[in-house]
Amino acid sequence: MKRSLTAAAAVLSVALAGAVPADAAAIPAFPVPKIFGTAFQPDPGHDFTKRISSRKDGVLRGWITHVAPGQVEYEPIKWVKDKYSEGHFVGPAEGDVTAYASPVARNVVFLSALGCSATLAGFTVDKQGLGSKRCSRTALLTRAKKYQRPSLITVYRGEIVKLQEIYTP
Repeated sequence: MKRSLTAAAAVLSVALAGAVPADAAAIPAFPVPKIFGTAFQPDPGHDFTKRISSRKDGVLRGWITHVAPGQVEYEPIKWVKDKYSEGHFVGPAEGDVTAYASPVARNVVFLSALGCSATLAGFTVDKQGLGSKRCSRTALLTRAKKYQRPSLITVYRGEIVKLQEIYTP
């Protein structure tokens, strides 16, 4: 009993010291879609005919299409193979209302595939081609205003809590 109380106190002291953000520990491990999936991910039960709203909790392969004060708009994407190159990502067809809007969490985890600078000069990816360099929320919002970068967007409780860029040449 004494040993378990000591262990619990140690874990609590580490969490209170800021080594593990409380929000990060609370985010569940959602299943990740295929990075280069060739179909749009469904969102069962979402009514796109009403106002634009947040996607349900989970990971979406998508990109940010608009940055507004207090929230960003984003849409799902899919990989399309090309005749003369490996392929490219595309969003829904013109006129399709498949889009979402969510606020970006203050402590969002932004993992960039091209470094944190505005020049996109770095190359920071893992073996799967996903971003591995952690950058600030400001860098995320600045980049999203200028570029549509394919990403894995994690939504939890109506907020974007993680965005991991997908590298495409």
